[in-house]
Amino acid sequence: MKDTNKHQGLRNQLVKVLEEKGITDKNVLVAIGKIPRHLFLAEIFENFAYQDTAFPIGSDQTISQPYTVAYQSQLLEIKKGDKVLEIGTGSGYQTAVLCLLGAVVYTVERQNKLFKNTLRELPKLGFHPKKMVFGDGYKGLPEAAPFDSIIVTAGAPVIPQALMAQLKIGGRLVIPVGEKEQIMTLLIRKNETQFEKHEFGDCKFVPLLENKN
Repeated sequence: MKDTNKHQGLRNQLVKVLEEKGITDKNVLVAIGKIPRHLFLAEIFENFAYQDTAFPIGSDQTISQPYTVAYQSQLLEIKKGDKVLEIGTGSGYQTAVLCLLGAVVYTVERQNKLFKNTLRELPKLGFHPKKMVFGDGYKGLPEAAPFDSIIVTAGAPVIPQALMAQLKIGGRLVIPVGEKEQIMTLLIRKNETQFEKHEFGDCKFVPLLENKN
């Protein structure tokens, strides 16, 4: 598949949809407008790639709908050079958004097939995370901590303590919390022991699974 003027036109339409839905971070909107989402999906989904919809990517995982990607990214308030940990690389679409926002990205994926595919394909598309790791997202990446921000792209029944511990003071952790359905949650680390919690409504993600597979 190639990236054409038609695809760019569809991306421009998608950006307008996201603006209408309340996404205000211009840097996030620019990133969504640049990234060829159809190249992160199976060819059969090419004609639907710029709809605001989630799609399966194999291994019982999905690529999140663009609004969710944009919303989580907006909540992170990323500044250029921020060190960001992503839990759940998936197809690499969210990873690409983080890279375009100027983040230094560390990303962890527990599905081996997805990990190998994204490790191979993401650099071909021009996106270069600092580190891509096959591992257990519940454990985070302690050897690279602390992080300015952490984003979790799967639903967790509780916020993993390991991730909280790997956040810098002043850092932001965005995670969907809940069992079958989740609440989008933002934690801001105030000091060594205190976190400020904000909740932003219902959402639905695939579950964050423990132990690498």
